[in-house]
Amino acid sequence: MRKVVAAKLHGITVTGADLNYHGSITLDPDHCDEAGIFPLEFVEIWNKASGARISTYVIYGERGSRCCVMNGAAARTCQIGDEIIICSSTYIEEHQIAEIKPRVLTFDRDNSIRDRMFYDVGIRDDGNATFVIHEGSPDGKAPRFPRRADR
Repeated sequence: MRKVVAAKLHGITVTGADLNYHGSITLDPDHCDEAGIFPLEFVEIWNKASGARISTYVIYGERGSRCCVMNGAAARTCQIGDEIIICSSTYIEEHQIAEIKPRVLTFDRDNSIRDRMFYDVGIRDDGNATFVIHEGSPDGKAPRFPRRADR
């Protein structure tokens, strides 16, 4: 089994920190739904400002709020306004690598979605892997949460 990227929220801005909460990261369910991140799923968080790297689990906040709140011990690793990367992962057998299409969302400073993309790995006839980043969704459908018109 290999651990690979399943979904990523890249450059989302921390909107709050609650040291006295039990732990976790609170995220907008709209962002999680689109990327494919479940409540209670463990994620890795990488702080672009400080380089801090932590692991915690996701809880859902208010739908449509664009929240990203660090809770408990995680609140010590980020400041409000820091841009972070949130990455979920999954375990697959090596031969399954071409079957997964991890979704990646990038964000504006107000946590509106800037770009939607997905990773696509292929296996050539010689057994070597190819890697392409595509815009949009792996199913080719329009996103459920369209890009903000006021950008």
